[in-house]
Amino acid sequence: MANYFNYFPKTFYTLQNNVDGLDVVTNIISRYALEKSFKENTSVYYKYVIQDSDTPEIIAAKFYDSPTRHWIVLAINEIVDPQFDWPLDYRTMIKFIDEKYTANGTANTPAQTGLAWSQINTHSYYKIQKRTTNYSGKFIETKIEVDANTYANISLSSSSITLSDNTVITINTSKETKTHYDYEIEENENRRTINLLKPEFVFALEQELIRVFGQ
Repeated sequence: MANYFNYFPKTFYTLQNNVDGLDVVTNIISRYALEKSFKENTSVYYKYVIQDSDTPEIIAAKFYDSPTRHWIVLAINEIVDPQFDWPLDYRTMIKFIDEKYTANGTANTPAQTGLAWSQINTHSYYKIQKRTTNYSGKFIETKIEVDANTYANISLSSSSITLSDNTVITINTSKETKTHYDYEIEENENRRTINLLKPEFVFALEQELIRVFGQ
């Protein structure tokens, strides 16, 4: 990160107990954001799935020949806090879940670990409808989150509608729940797929950063 801040403008600041007056410091509260049109231009990046061993620095070294270019990985994905916006490895994720739900587990009778509590308690409820036709065999599935009362009143059912061209549409209704554990794992996995700027655009982006900050 130090090299990234080298691009930032300088400013004057009076430090506490500084009898000599002003100090010249890096203005770390400066901000740089990629233009929306650039981020939406799919031709300049490709998808990448983060592995447990990956960090922004490792990815930057692998694809951009320098770990100091990790800020590009973060910027193009609008990651402000790598500690929470970056996917956790499995062991760290399990520890995170256990600690997050420790209070819930302790309050349970008998007491449980946070991890055990998260694996058996419901986070969300869903109504599922699956529509299929007698010709293609293809289906369309819709999954809607509902509250606990609505979930309890959903009946498993199957019905059919015959259209004028004799196409039969079958609608199957079902329901499911998601535990707190599954929710946390799913959220973590959703953070794994990121955009990576193609290497040929890296130099131009660095020059634009320098231009913006007036270096």
